[in-house]
Amino acid sequence: MWSSTSSTAAIPSDEEPSESSSSSSFSSSLFNFSSGNPRIEETRGLMHLFPDDTPSTLPVGRKPLVCVVGVPNHMTYADFCQFCGSFIQHMLEMRIVRMDGMEDQYSVLVRFDDQDSTDSFYKHYNGRRFSSLEVEVCRVLFTLDVQYTGSIEHAQPSNATSTELPTCPVCLERLDQDTGGILTTICNHSFHCSCISKWADSSCPVCRYCQQQAEKSICFVCQTTENLWICVICGYVGCGRYKGGHAIIHWKETQHCYSLEVETKRVWDYVGDNYVHRLIQSKTDGKLIELNTQCAHADNGCGSCSCEDNAMNEAILNSKVEAIVNEYNELLATQLENQKLYFESLLQEVKEESERKISKAVQKAISLKQQKIQSKIDRCKKEKKFLDDLNENLVKNEDIWKTKILAIEERYAFILSLFLIDDVFLSQ
Repeated sequence: MWSSTSSTAAIPSDEEPSESSSSSSFSSSLFNFSSGNPRIEETRGLMHLFPDDTPSTLPVGRKPLVCVVGVPNHMTYADFCQFCGSFIQHMLEMRIVRMDGMEDQYSVLVRFDDQDSTDSFYKHYNGRRFSSLEVEVCRVLFTLDVQYTGSIEHAQPSNATSTELPTCPVCLERLDQDTGGILTTICNHSFHCSCISKWADSSCPVCRYCQQQAEKSICFVCQTTENLWICVICGYVGCGRYKGGHAIIHWKETQHCYSLEVETKRVWDYVGDNYVHRLIQSKTDGKLIELNTQCAHADNGCGSCSCEDNAMNEAILNSKVEAIVNEYNELLATQLENQKLYFESLLQEVKEESERKISKAVQKAISLKQQKIQSKIDRCKKEKKFLDDLNENLVKNEDIWKTKILAIEERYAFILSLFLIDDVFLSQ
């Protein structure tokens, strides 16, 4: 698809890019790359890129093949197709690859229909920002050759052959370069550019492999990255008992007894103090295999499982899947029942605590109201006592004034009688 040459032992095995001379008179840089799902199949290769020493001039001997280096992982396939949308009709093929030594980034190999479109793409996008809100810039390097160090399961030859062309998993139409561009994802699945540009997710529409891998987990308490366990009930991440022991502390606090070891993907039961799973996923082909499977002929001194027939193993494995599912369902049902009782006890405690707080608040309010009423009563008593004293003083003053008025009236009557006597004498 990208090169007619195949890799041999002459390709260097070191991971760092090195300077090398091609068959022509100019030099190119060698970069190791890889693609595919590492847990199923990984394809490695070597790219011959022109150095970016003189970006203003186009290198001699270039081909209609470029590599966009250092695309941020948060850019989905649709984002990249939208970014280079003005040239999408001139792109025959695009392949997403991982460059060695570039974490959180991926690169895109692009093959155009002619050299003029390639040169225009280079002049227009080299040194241009992917977004006005980001600092990452688009680096476009002309590619001389692409060689693969291993077989590529999903790769297709670039020239027309008599074999049947594959179909796009989205539209089910043939993947023909003449009718539309083809984009191959990081997991080696091919689509029409027009189909994948409508896929807003960063995962593959076929296998759901995500080019943007999740960040490394850390302990929620001590921030360590070693010996981590994830609670399968609530997702709490804690370190093992040989570190800080925060995972087992979480179990004691919440009674979430099932925890998944991040490194081995095995599930531990704190109540039973043992592993509860029976199957693990193979890192080679992604299939489920039985953990710690012993050879049926181990007693006869076989010592390995190579003597067992693969078909028989697969049949035995398939027969055990239903039993394993039932076992997990029972375990989860038991755990859910325990969690139900646990959370009901928590709700009861919260209810009792709320009732205690309400009762305490009511008593406090009644006490405050009684204090206010008592203070008002005391104040009224003081006012009543003051008024009683004032009334008593007024009554005493009334008696005194009555006595004084009576004395004045008697004096007035005596004086009046004296005047009358004087008048009598004077008239005689």
